[in-house]
Amino acid sequence: MSNPIGQQSEVIMHFTIKLSDGSAADSTKVNGKPAKFRMGDGSLTENFEKCLLGLTPGEQKSFVLEPKDAFGEPNPDNIYHVDRAKFADEVPEEGAVMLFEQPNGAEIPGIIRAVAGDSVTVDFNHPLAGQTLTFEVEVLEVNP
Repeated sequence: MSNPIGQQSEVIMHFTIKLSDGSAADSTKVNGKPAKFRMGDGSLTENFEKCLLGLTPGEQKSFVLEPKDAFGEPNPDNIYHVDRAKFADEVPEEGAVMLFEQPNGAEIPGIIRAVAGDSVTVDFNHPLAGQTLTFEVEVLEVNP
């Protein structure tokens, strides 16, 4: 008998995240490497995990998550104006994603939204914030 996904299960699955226009924003199938994680470890949002509870190996499911249930709405407080001098000789291009080091040494991705004079606008919101997303999952393995 196969195990259903529970609160603490380790799960191996393929997933595809699609935007409302049907294009794929992310997919584990691109490089044929399924995602492996433990439920509750923070790698998925709580709402995404709720959709997975009870699924069993071999099961495929598709569900739509509104922004509040996926990556949230964009937060204006996560948009910063950075002095262009901090980029050394590299002038960032609009739309580029760059890693920025936080005071604790961790790196966080930011999207360059605008470059104007000596100011660079960097958006640290999740790139999929504010979007209604369709998640397609194929559960491969569940370990209790």
